[in-house]
Amino acid sequence: MKESIDHYIRKCIENDRGGQQKIYQLFAPVLYGLCLKYMKNEEDAKDVFQEAFVIAFQKINQYRFEGSFEGWLKRIFINKLIETLNKRKREVLFAEEFYQEDVIDEVDEIDTFSIPQEQLLECIQQLPDQYRLVFNLYYFEKMKHKEIASALNISEGTSKSNLNRAKSNLQKKITALMALKNN
Repeated sequence: MKESIDHYIRKCIENDRGGQQKIYQLFAPVLYGLCLKYMKNEEDAKDVFQEAFVIAFQKINQYRFEGSFEGWLKRIFINKLIETLNKRKREVLFAEEFYQEDVIDEVDEIDTFSIPQEQLLECIQQLPDQYRLVFNLYYFEKMKHKEIASALNISEGTSKSNLNRAKSNLQKKITALMALKNN
């Protein structure tokens, strides 16, 4: 499989439409799912998805055939997602003045197994941008708070605060959905 992916990458470097189509077919489901996790709705997710694929094909000659190609693609998509969300700042994202380390209690892990994946995704999409972004980077991309803070140009404390608030909001949404389900 690795050899065939490398073959299609080389085709993409030559601007071969067939190679681009094959790379798209192989990775589109995972990358579209990634966009859905970060964006509030399908329309926004589709826009970022398309823009990020264009960037990936423009930069494909920079791929060095080292490490995971999927990981390389995901990094491009995550960077585009972060850039898009940062451009949409109409309010102060990551308002550090609200962070008070001794006031915020750590939220325990969220019970994500109680609801179907589609409903969980909807709950995540309903989070405010700053919470959703930190939540996704922490849980899905396995980034540490220091990395998140650096990527988003915020403090580690703000990253922790936003993650905690995201978990709290999600837990409330899941609890409400479970209450509706049980009635």
